[in-house]
Amino acid sequence: MLIVDPDDLRRSIEKLLQGSRLQRAGAGAVQHESRARKRVLVVDDSITVREVERQLLANQGYQVEVAVDGMEGWNLIREGRFDLVISDIDMPRLDGLELVRRMKADVRLQATPVVIVSYKDREEDRLRGLEAGANHYLTKSSFHDDTLIQAVRELIGDAEA
Repeated sequence: MLIVDPDDLRRSIEKLLQGSRLQRAGAGAVQHESRARKRVLVVDDSITVREVERQLLANQGYQVEVAVDGMEGWNLIREGRFDLVISDIDMPRLDGLELVRRMKADVRLQATPVVIVSYKDREEDRLRGLEAGANHYLTKSSFHDDTLIQAVRELIGDAEA
């Protein structure tokens, strides 16, 4: 019996489309326009947080991809080019701090800015995130739409390149 994972299938198709190995029918002009938009990767194991952040950024014009945990995020980061990564800390398979450390240790990825958005709101947690290499550390308890968008714009500017 064949079991289909629709999320995995969608991600595979999106990767093929982004890698120019496939092209959407009638999307030549639209695809060219989307290349000019800045790309953001949201890495969070909470579907609610992930979707809120994805929608918020997409509404501002950014091209957004999502990863369900740190390991998937790490794989996407190595395969593609992102202008910014937004990550949670506590995730299965690879936590956000280790994800940031791996990025900062990789010559190709170390300049990519990172924003951590976490439930952990102690000063020592914030310092650990910044010491790992994050550019901003935001807490989910004090999270406001403007706070995230302001941090994103400070790091990479508006959505259009």
